[in-house]
Amino acid sequence: MKDVDNINVLKASAFDFLLPEGLIAKKPAEKRDSSRLLVLCRKGPIEHRSFNNLHEYFNKDDLLLLNNTKVFPARLTGIKPTGGRFEFLLVKEIGPGRWEILSRGKYNGKISIAEGFSAEIENGVARFFYSGNFMENLWRYGEMPLPPYIKRKPEANDKEWYQTVYAEKEGSIAAPTAGMHFTEELIGEIKDKGVNIRYLTLHVGIGTFKPIKTENLREHSMDQEYFEISKDVIEEIKKTKASGKRVITVGTTTTRALEGYMSGRYSPIHPFTLLGESPEATHSPIHRICGYTDIFIYPGYKFKVADALITNFHLPRSTPLMLTSAFCGAEKLSRAYRVAISQKYRFFSYGDAMLIL
Repeated sequence: MKDVDNINVLKASAFDFLLPEGLIAKKPAEKRDSSRLLVLCRKGPIEHRSFNNLHEYFNKDDLLLLNNTKVFPARLTGIKPTGGRFEFLLVKEIGPGRWEILSRGKYNGKISIAEGFSAEIENGVARFFYSGNFMENLWRYGEMPLPPYIKRKPEANDKEWYQTVYAEKEGSIAAPTAGMHFTEELIGEIKDKGVNIRYLTLHVGIGTFKPIKTENLREHSMDQEYFEISKDVIEEIKKTKASGKRVITVGTTTTRALEGYMSGRYSPIHPFTLLGESPEATHSPIHRICGYTDIFIYPGYKFKVADALITNFHLPRSTPLMLTSAFCGAEKLSRAYRVAISQKYRFFSYGDAMLIL
């Protein structure tokens, strides 16, 4: 990235940088929390640590917020009646057994995915025919939707690797990658320090990765992504900030869900009680805020929730990179990325992490 001033910080080209191909991580670290951690203090020097040192930067009664979305095997391959292959990505469910899809080539017609699992493709929509449970079919026959820059076919292990250890709610086509560095042991050490850990959900869609085609960032629009936040979590955020403690968000997806809600940049879904669920249950929809957010955070945005941020190293010209720049300042982030490249940090989804304090 270039050093920027207040004028061109709103230009997409200001967020370009050259990255050696060898620094793009193709596979995760052997142990999740053994990845490297660049600590960027907004009022101090850069430190180089390991992710398993993360708990040292937390204090009692800090609040750590994580996205518990779960990536599902959204990448499918079908065989056309002619014998040709058709590969596609599930993007959005638009009805029972019907999904919007993305594919490199256009195709309309029938495809066979496996015995008892087929689809009819028409104008970018797949209508599925199957026996049993749809998600069970996906987990059996689908592949994890690894980003294209990884440049390899998904492996069986990616169904575990490309996931956080606390993933719970299926719905993402990309992982909240900052959270993939956590282990159960590290989470336990953080809790032992008296840090409060809470979860929310934002299902990552193509909006996070939608190419920015305009030079002026104000002209770019994000696609909506679904989120759920417990009302208890919102109250705990307010209590934490009022007490002078810190709210630490894990990843740009967690940050966007919270900032989208707190900024009023979301479309709410009216809560309703699920069939057979008691209204008194704390997991009931009436105790949750549900909606879709299209918030696009770039330099100039004033954060309402996050006091510290854990994130990965992002792609050039990407919206997560711009959110990170807004959080710590464009010049500081630019310098941190130059240092990370010189120190051969591993970049992108399976790469190393950064803690911004």
